[in-house]
Amino acid sequence: MSYFVDEKGYYGAFGGAWIPEMMQANVSELQERYLEIMATEEFRREFDLLMKDYVGRPSPLYEAPRLSAYYGSRIFLKREDLNHTGSHKLNNTIGQVLLAQKLGKTRIIAETGAGQHGLATATVCALKGLPCVVYMGALDVKRQEPNVRKMKMLGAEVIPVTSGNQTLKDATNEAMRDWINHPEDTHYIIGSVVGPHPYPDMVARFQSVISEEMKRQLQEQTGSGFPTRVMACVGGGSNAAGAFYHYLDHPEVELIGVEAAGKGADTPETAATLAVGSPGVLHAAHTILMQNNDGQITEPYSISAGLDYPGIGPLHAHLFKTGRASYLHATDQETLQAALLLTRLEGIIPALESAHALAALPKIPLRTGDITVICLSGRGDKDMQTYLDAYGY
Repeated sequence: MSYFVDEKGYYGAFGGAWIPEMMQANVSELQERYLEIMATEEFRREFDLLMKDYVGRPSPLYEAPRLSAYYGSRIFLKREDLNHTGSHKLNNTIGQVLLAQKLGKTRIIAETGAGQHGLATATVCALKGLPCVVYMGALDVKRQEPNVRKMKMLGAEVIPVTSGNQTLKDATNEAMRDWINHPEDTHYIIGSVVGPHPYPDMVARFQSVISEEMKRQLQEQTGSGFPTRVMACVGGGSNAAGAFYHYLDHPEVELIGVEAAGKGADTPETAATLAVGSPGVLHAAHTILMQNNDGQITEPYSISAGLDYPGIGPLHAHLFKTGRASYLHATDQETLQAALLLTRLEGIIPALESAHALAALPKIPLRTGDITVICLSGRGDKDMQTYLDAYGY
């Protein structure tokens, strides 16, 4: 059983490039050249240097002593929240901007939900002197105001999207329309392992630095590079793809993704795709998505702006269907409680997205000798107003 993309861009039954003719030139150029460019010594040298000196990698692997004592099991946090810009997103945007430059593109566009991908894109565009347009749902613009202000300060144009439920799905739709209309000079940086091939594979490769470092750090700290399990939150699924990547072919390592249940997976207000979804095509890839009996997309809901996406990346759909990974879900309330617990026990305020992974810990039979690694994908600065409203401070 292969858990990696095949030559046609599929993970088992999921993936591909289900694109209109107007997108063919853009996507074909990427398909033909992304691996070749990424393999060059010049690309690797610049990418690795920026990872080290600009992003601040390797990110620490922190054994959380008080959280471990609370659960009676060893728990490690992969501190992607300590990266420049505050999340894992910069790993991918640096890679894609360098790739875009090699392709001769002079304009960058992106979609964003929680704002972390938009912020990371705007940051690298400022670094490289490239114009940047970020599409963001109007609802997310309101609830993620700190990141919107940062993007504008960095010189990006932030365009609020008022269609649909004004969140990540709708921002993605608008970014794709822009790309279709500007094929010659524009590169679209998709922020997760979604969209047409080669995006799911390309983003997973850039994010695989997470598990590459994790193995080395675990070896140094525990004597083995292979933990009992790796956990990560999942919307589209980029931080989880990066955290799982180098363990996919090691079945002794349990892989657990945690989706956003919103107000409950058994309610209409949820974003737990794998709990309620079915196969179909979303944003040019065959995957699992939330849809009604007529095939119309069901609007997702989550307290987290980064996880309210009505689908999941094709890699995760494949891991789910094959049973290689397990997917749990956490409600808004469980997530808020988990965030406060980490804050009070370890002095670390997590992003709402990351707190979903923490919220699944009580749902797992943790043993004394287990080693659990959680990808702490982002920090909670951007979510402070939501936290303050919830806690009543």
